[in-house]
Amino acid sequence: MSASLLLQYFAIALAVLASALFVAKRQFPNAVRRLRIACALPLVREGRPAWLRALGKRIAPPVSPAGAGACGGCDNCETPSHS
Repeated sequence: MSASLLLQYFAIALAVLASALFVAKRQFPNAVRRLRIACALPLVREGRPAWLRALGKRIAPPVSPAGAGACGGCDNCETPSHS
């Protein structure tokens, strides 16, 4: 296998991976958030090296304030209140 063909396969694999991540983030945001938490949690525990904790903090999703929207969406909710 030539180097140019290997490079082409690598570029296609990166494009497919980026596309799959984009679709997952758009269609399944809660599942992606739970996955990021599950991956980051073991890395940020006490006793881990500093570089590993920094990596875990980069993987972890951003903290959302409590009560920042019922569905965790756009915060522009116009649903009627439930009485």
